[in-house]
Amino acid sequence: MADRRTRGRPSKVEKLPDNIKQALDKLLRDGSRTQQEILDHINKLLPEDDQLSRSGLNRYSTRMESVGAKLRETREIANAWMARFGDEPTSDVMQLVTEMMQGVLFKISLKAAEAADDELIDPEEMKDIALAIQRLSRAAEMNAKREQQIRKAFADQAATETEKVAKEAGLSAEAVQTIKNKILGIA
Repeated sequence: MADRRTRGRPSKVEKLPDNIKQALDKLLRDGSRTQQEILDHINKLLPEDDQLSRSGLNRYSTRMESVGAKLRETREIANAWMARFGDEPTSDVMQLVTEMMQGVLFKISLKAAEAADDELIDPEEMKDIALAIQRLSRAAEMNAKREQQIRKAFADQAATETEKVAKEAGLSAEAVQTIKNKILGIA
């Protein structure tokens, strides 16, 4: 959730103790209580000076729902893509996910640049975006290498087992070697 501040100060919701903030988030996600019931419940847990206002809770709830809706939409899109590529090799799916994330990060950096005509983009945010892209790329490379190692180990094991069975079946050494080469991808 974005760290939004009003006039340079954290909101009362942002200053809540962790246990109360978690309870508030859970009640808002649950949806079985009205905002007024949630407000009354949370305010009973707080000293009078720290109690939340109805409008403050509503602003927080609206922001939380907006973020939640975006997360649900992202999850639905990811599930649709995963259903589409469910039978595809993992490296292809990982490459697609990596490219999608790089696109998202690129759009975020563009929006940040467009939104701040007079201001420079926060170097920390740009560093975080660059680091995220780097980590995604590294994860994709590691995943591809791991999948390649698994496939090679499987092919080696299959070739060894095939060789045993072929010898037991009485095939010639040349025929056994031909089968083994085909399994290992050796021309």
